[in-house]
Amino acid sequence: MAKADAEKTPKKGPSIVIQLAMLLLLTGAAAGTGWLTGSLMTGDKPTVGTGKQIGEENGYDKLPGSDDVAEALNVFRLEPISTNLADPVDIWARMELALVFKEAPDPMVAEAIHQDFLAYLRTVKARQIQGASGFQHMKTDLEERARIRSGGRVDKVLVRTLLFE
Repeated sequence: MAKADAEKTPKKGPSIVIQLAMLLLLTGAAAGTGWLTGSLMTGDKPTVGTGKQIGEENGYDKLPGSDDVAEALNVFRLEPISTNLADPVDIWARMELALVFKEAPDPMVAEAIHQDFLAYLRTVKARQIQGASGFQHMKTDLEERARIRSGGRVDKVLVRTLLFE
């Protein structure tokens, strides 16, 4: 009988000391990984924009974005576009754009491009412009429309703001 009782005793698991040591080891590894990741993310980053400011090489002493610099760089700011999207219809978009012309800006061409952009934005579905690649595709479409509408006089389309509500 004593032999039968000895055989039925359950096996013991790892001791509590080994379990606590493993817990401390895993906690230390997690804390170290978190510290390393945090230090990599907040470490010294190179500064952007070191060197000459826009217009400095041309002798302009105004800040970028001022009207004189925009005029010298052939930038034409369009009025903001506010409209709802094609799908879902309850999402509204507000977009502020600027056109970079190859030569002096033409306000009549810019107004035609503005109307074309409004018509285009009304056909866009929310899922088409999700993420960075969707935004890039939309910007490429806008630049293509501007080039076609202007006969190749528009070089780039600058998206100043894009808000969805």
